[in-house]
Amino acid sequence: MKLRRSRTSKRGRIEIIPMIDVMFFLLATFMLTSLAMQRLDAVRVTLPQGRAQQLSQDTALTLSVDRANHVFINQQLVQLDQLAPVVAKLLHRDGNIVVAADEGAANGVVVQAMLEARKAGAQHFLVAVHRE
Repeated sequence: MKLRRSRTSKRGRIEIIPMIDVMFFLLATFMLTSLAMQRLDAVRVTLPQGRAQQLSQDTALTLSVDRANHVFINQQLVQLDQLAPVVAKLLHRDGNIVVAADEGAANGVVVQAMLEARKAGAQHFLVAVHRE
């Protein structure tokens, strides 16, 4: 007498729900990581629109001019007549300074700040723009 099996063999299948869970976890991780990479210590200025290449992360000295024509060096408020000694202390050997000027800032103040930084030994000025 031949006995039949009560169970029939089933084909294996791929469960997709755990894969979706892992993908959402990875998405959340990458989003939080990208937010942590943003420079949140920068002075708030409205940058003009333009096309520019991405800068490397080793350029740390930033000259900012806000809408009220206040001059900042790496978030430190500086008067124009005191700008050259402060830049001389903080300037890297490559001589690069990132200029982040607000759209509403007076051009004369930005140019005067750049001239004072040039007196302190700055060689190249990189203008920050908001990428389109």
